[in-house]
Amino acid sequence: MADVLLTVGTRKGLFIGRGRGGAWEFDGPHFNAQAISSIAIDTRGRVPRLLVGGDSAHWGPSVFHSDDLGHSWIEPEQPAVKFPQFTGTSLERVWQLQPAGAEAPDVVYAGTEPAALFRSRDGGVSFELIRPLWEHPTRSAWVPGGGGEGLHTVLTDPRDAGAVTVAVSAAGVFRTGDGGASWAPANKGVSASFLPGPDPVFGQCVHKVARDAVDLDRLYLQNHWGVFRSDDSGDRWTDIGGSLPSDFGFAMAAHPHRADTAYVFPISADVDRVPAEHRCRVFRTGDAGGTWEPLSAGLPEEAHYGTVLRDALCTDDADPAGVYFGNRNGEVYASADDGDSWRQLASHLPDVLCVRAAVVGP
Repeated sequence: MADVLLTVGTRKGLFIGRGRGGAWEFDGPHFNAQAISSIAIDTRGRVPRLLVGGDSAHWGPSVFHSDDLGHSWIEPEQPAVKFPQFTGTSLERVWQLQPAGAEAPDVVYAGTEPAALFRSRDGGVSFELIRPLWEHPTRSAWVPGGGGEGLHTVLTDPRDAGAVTVAVSAAGVFRTGDGGASWAPANKGVSASFLPGPDPVFGQCVHKVARDAVDLDRLYLQNHWGVFRSDDSGDRWTDIGGSLPSDFGFAMAAHPHRADTAYVFPISADVDRVPAEHRCRVFRTGDAGGTWEPLSAGLPEEAHYGTVLRDALCTDDADPAGVYFGNRNGEVYASADDGDSWRQLASHLPDVLCVRAAVVGP
């Protein structure tokens, strides 16, 4: 039986669950009254490192880390993420913390609001701005989405340390193949119904992107409207959301081991942000979006109104995979069998903003 660590970031602090053999214990809140918008569990080292992006109404945003599974926390003496003076701006939020893979030891990326990408080479203790993306020629035309101008997705490529894909709300997907020295939009085929042109180069309101576990060139994308797949690392996207009850949503996650398998949580509409058909259901594809299967065994059967945000759906790295989501009702649900059945782990928490899980023991 594996020990699983489940971290739940809420509007008012971080909660940590530890599960083994079906039994779960939670503690918290850590960082009481802080909004926790980003979490990473870095398992590359001798011991796991937790990274948390918190936001204090009094002290502002910061990045903390723990090397003892959250029993104690360290905040660097100097801000871990800080915009250089020449940018004329300041950090509003850390939207994403993403360790690279084994191809780039000790590298961690941070996506922020205002939308920018920072890179750490010391495991997340200090970060530096990747200037070419900040100075991209399209940047002056980027427009904040409803939740702000956030760089919320960072995908590294285990085959190539220089290849990184990011997503920005509402500017779209951008890629680099040279370690961040240059960037190009990668949005061909992704819709932007709120823009006048049918196929804009950038400006899409991408909500989340995930990479297939086996075919590393295959990406899955949840858009403001539309669910898409790319089979060439983002060169071109095709719509795969036609059989869903709604193709609006925020979250997207890929199975950690199984090919062609991904998960979404459909939302009714941008003007009615509740679960599609008022039902609490995760949808899974096992054929790269050709079909979608509703997963609801053990989830509430009555009318449901808990919205799942972009980083509030995740998988762990167990086999079979654990799948987890939290919602704005303060509920957290888990599946230990790839999503086939579910149980509620927590309720009455503050608004859930993000969840991350990993196996941390034998």
